[in-house]
Amino acid sequence: MLGELFDPKAETHIYEHCRPHWSQAGAVVFITFRLADSIPREVLSRWDREKQEWLRVRGYDSRIAWRELLPQLTESDRGEFLREFNRCREDFLDTCHGSCILRRAELATIVSKSLLHFDGVRYRMGDLVVMPNHVHLLAVFGSEASLKNQCDSWLHYTAFRINPLIGSKGKLWQQEPFDHLVRSIEQYEYLRDYIRKNPEKAKLNAGEFIYRRFDG
Repeated sequence: MLGELFDPKAETHIYEHCRPHWSQAGAVVFITFRLADSIPREVLSRWDREKQEWLRVRGYDSRIAWRELLPQLTESDRGEFLREFNRCREDFLDTCHGSCILRRAELATIVSKSLLHFDGVRYRMGDLVVMPNHVHLLAVFGSEASLKNQCDSWLHYTAFRINPLIGSKGKLWQQEPFDHLVRSIEQYEYLRDYIRKNPEKAKLNAGEFIYRRFDG
């Protein structure tokens, strides 16, 4: 296995911004980056309304933003909430909305090479796939703070390289990656399978994605 499973009793770093990011030294984490234009603003706004309604129906105070309520949910409700709305996001990404510039092999290669550049030095990289408008990967970091720092580095460097090639100076990536600490061997194998099947699910042809399998 790539690394360790999440240990709820071990030290965990929680970085609060637009949403919580959890990191734990040595634990396998599933990360998703998406391009800034991959999900239209109206879709994000609709999801926000649906999240508030989901919480209201279950008795939570809908006057409080869902981002603030999330840490207060019971473990069962939080798990159900995340499964429901993470599925919505992943399904939508696989419909390949937006510019989908990473369909271009030379741009996708910049991303994949950046992800692997410090593999074995700053982190241990597992399975990954670069899709036309998003990226999925499994990785292990040596310290709690290094996850955020490395994600910031990947996003900054790839935007620096790609923006001149597409004639843009705007924001390339959505700045809040999704991350999830892997909690069981079954979940780890599910996520590996999910990454492998992502191009097929999105009906992509060879050359429209980059997939790399971790072989230990």
